[in-house]
Amino acid sequence: MYSELDKYLQYFLKLRRAPNKNWGYAPHKPILLLSVIQLIQNGVISSNRIFITPDLVLAFKENWKKLVVTPHIENFALPFFHLQSEPFWRLVTYNSFQNLTTSSKSIKSFKALKDNVAFAEIDRDLFLTIFNVNESSVLTHALLETYFPATKEYYSNSLQSHEQQQIEMQILNEPKEEYQNHIQQLKNSLDVEEFEEEIFIRGGLFKRMIPKIYSNTCCISGMSIETSLNIQMIDACHIVPFSISNDDTIPNGISLSPNLHRAFDRGLITINHDYAVRVSPAVKEVDSVYSISQFDGCRISLPEDTRWYPSIESLTWHNKEVFKL
Repeated sequence: MYSELDKYLQYFLKLRRAPNKNWGYAPHKPILLLSVIQLIQNGVISSNRIFITPDLVLAFKENWKKLVVTPHIENFALPFFHLQSEPFWRLVTYNSFQNLTTSSKSIKSFKALKDNVAFAEIDRDLFLTIFNVNESSVLTHALLETYFPATKEYYSNSLQSHEQQQIEMQILNEPKEEYQNHIQQLKNSLDVEEFEEEIFIRGGLFKRMIPKIYSNTCCISGMSIETSLNIQMIDACHIVPFSISNDDTIPNGISLSPNLHRAFDRGLITINHDYAVRVSPAVKEVDSVYSISQFDGCRISLPEDTRWYPSIESLTWHNKEVFKL
């Protein structure tokens, strides 16, 4: 009897890939599929909707380094977009494909992918097949044997990434100036696509690490919500936006509930050099348990390690440049 596993095994063994007369067929699609399988098996992806996340981009980059030996250009956007030519992968866009593709019907850039694609959707039967450990192993083995026979021994289903560990150490420990120099060096050495992916990954790790530093608690209101699902309810907020500062280090971040994050970004609240909250005189609101005025003058909660306290320099910038007087 022809099973779902058999069906998807046949699809995986016959992926449509662009040929190159010198390098052979493009390895991008099987690398992305291996990465998706990893994240489903490790519980990071929990449905048949495949979102563009730092975890997925990191897994793609790590698998590429381990398995690909040809001079093909490492490019996450290409397979995420072109897998729609396979019967099990569909793109769900915010609008149409108008702003997404070039005249040759390929993806414009990683930024275009993020800005225009909400997620990819795989068949629910495929998700359930991958979710099954034994059937997932069959698919993984088939991808490795078919597309990476010479390097398959280097593959691991673990999500441990040397690159992730290195970036996390920089975010945690580097002085702002050193981190900014790293970003500038990356910008000078990487092509546009690689640099966009790098910044996306670093921003994602910053958003994950700041709440952890603050014990998953809003540093102003004390709100703390944790679930058994892979859902984050406390935001990581840059004090000086990355677009201005090129700074993802911990002292340029605070943890806020979504409403206070929005108020901070729009200058309705700020934090003084003594770590006390100021509420803008422009704020007019009805007295309620949800009001932001109640926090005026309150001292924020701080990380255990003084190295990770919010930067006075960054807070001063926010006081002067963003706060509405």
